[in-house]
Amino acid sequence: MNDDGNSQPSFNNAPGAGEHVRWLNDLSRERQAGPAFSCSRQINTDARPATLCVHSGTYEDPNTGAVGSPLFATTTFRFCEDAFDSFLDGFIRDIPIYSRYGNPNQWTVQLKIAALEKAQSALVLASGMAAITTTLLALTNRNGHIISSYDLYGGSYSLLRSDMHQFGRTVSYVDPLDISSVEQAIQPETQAVFLESLSNPLMKAIDLPAIASICKRHDVLLIIDNTFLSPISCQPLQHGADIVIHSGTKYLSGHSDQTCGSVAGSRKLVDRVWAQLLKFGAMLDPAQCHLLERSLKTLAIRMKAHQEGAKRITEFLSRHPQVKKVHSPYLEGDDNHRLMAYAQNLSTGILSFEVEGGNTAALQLLNHLTLITPATSLGGVESLVSLPFNTSHSGLTTYQQEQIGLNLGLVRLSVGIEDPEDLCQDLQYALTQIRRDSEI
Repeated sequence: MNDDGNSQPSFNNAPGAGEHVRWLNDLSRERQAGPAFSCSRQINTDARPATLCVHSGTYEDPNTGAVGSPLFATTTFRFCEDAFDSFLDGFIRDIPIYSRYGNPNQWTVQLKIAALEKAQSALVLASGMAAITTTLLALTNRNGHIISSYDLYGGSYSLLRSDMHQFGRTVSYVDPLDISSVEQAIQPETQAVFLESLSNPLMKAIDLPAIASICKRHDVLLIIDNTFLSPISCQPLQHGADIVIHSGTKYLSGHSDQTCGSVAGSRKLVDRVWAQLLKFGAMLDPAQCHLLERSLKTLAIRMKAHQEGAKRITEFLSRHPQVKKVHSPYLEGDDNHRLMAYAQNLSTGILSFEVEGGNTAALQLLNHLTLITPATSLGGVESLVSLPFNTSHSGLTTYQQEQIGLNLGLVRLSVGIEDPEDLCQDLQYALTQIRRDSEI
């Protein structure tokens, strides 16, 4: 109940009653964070990630005192005075009107993601690719130019290569480890640089602060896909990025039971992505938002388990005679030093390795694993293994695969939260079997 006794929702980002805000022609107006309710739990931004995971954004129901956010399984909401004003004054993102525009469960999980990324605002979407596509189209214009890399998730590369020209955008590809190539690729029409903080599948770590400095100098937006690291490891916005994207299907959800994506950044930029999203209709439904919020509560402790397992398996594979090379952020090297310069708590479960015997041996390896499951995706509690040459990067030519370092026999491993010694035993058995197969 409000002070006047009426049963009305309370919105802490909406203009006050009777206040007419000229959003379109008042350049002095500042967007507020959120959107949020007055009962949305606000946690000190200095709180540590594990605390933010559990508490930030929770809808603290004023009627029941429920410790968890309720599920708002509804498509539409009763209009209040603020709702009518929102259409006239342009703040409809801050009022529950229709669940494609926004739903309390969306707001709740968005506030949690924003807190973890130290962002003003966030969005949740139906998939990681929905997040990438919507963001790139919202923040670039026809005849605009995008800079990216061949060393990307295959779906992202396919979007850039096959579809962006149909939307009137051009794309250039650079080696993101060569800082000079990034700056040289910038044109007068360049509007965005889109890269991964840790690349798929070779674990290449970009020099995020240096690239951000170049983008700022040329007034170009920097969009970072942070899926492999999660906000527990790295918060790209704190190092100069403008937008951070996640395939929430992976670590944010973490249980291989839902498909979702997220976008976080300044309220100004996220509002633009939201406006594009309204037309695409790829909002995450309330039940999936509720599930994602539940999963995010354990993100910090899950990432510790992924870290422990990936470190142990990196050590094991690095010494194995059947393994030619290991690509892992837990190895000493230039990539590792670049990453540690801005990743405050390196915790990821992704690594890749090259087996002796090429792609044939890699295929045999998958057949002999009993605990680790051959499957696409990553970031779940169970360990998954795949071969980039015939899955995520099958759209690249052999020459393009060679150019970015996708060598024969490359295996990508997503380490789950099982006991690391059991995983090592499973790998040991499979590697021994493919060696025996080759000797027959």
